[in-house]
Amino acid sequence: MVKNATLRLEYLRISTFICIFATIKVKRMITKEEVQKFLNLFHEKMKIFGIIYRDDRGKNQKTLEELEIVPSYRRVVIENLVVEDYVQGPVVDELNKLGEMWVFGKDVKGREVYIKIMIGGVGCQTICISFHIAEHPLVYPFKTEED
Repeated sequence: MVKNATLRLEYLRISTFICIFATIKVKRMITKEEVQKFLNLFHEKMKIFGIIYRDDRGKNQKTLEELEIVPSYRRVVIENLVVEDYVQGPVVDELNKLGEMWVFGKDVKGREVYIKIMIGGVGCQTICISFHIAEHPLVYPFKTEED
């Protein structure tokens, strides 16, 4: 079994026979340098254009209440994201087609918070899609025991 792989079936009709081919598309591991490059770009753009939050999502709003933090505190948390907080990405935004989404996790008041962010469009604000208490334990590929 190939780790981090997706399986796609392809059908090919030859005369009256149907052949099925299975192809495996292997996702490569992202490097620390690529995550750092994303964070640098994201943080720089956020300083210039700001950030918008998906406050229309109930669990994002509920997290603010549960953690007893003001909405502006999210920005502080996001500004302090580091490579070791990386969880997943880039993931293509199939729904809104706004680019790549990146997932990070951060401890906020003793709770693990799931953070999904995007660079956003050219000349536009960065986007925080998710900022809520993690629904399951997150896996941090770049965290060490000391972190």
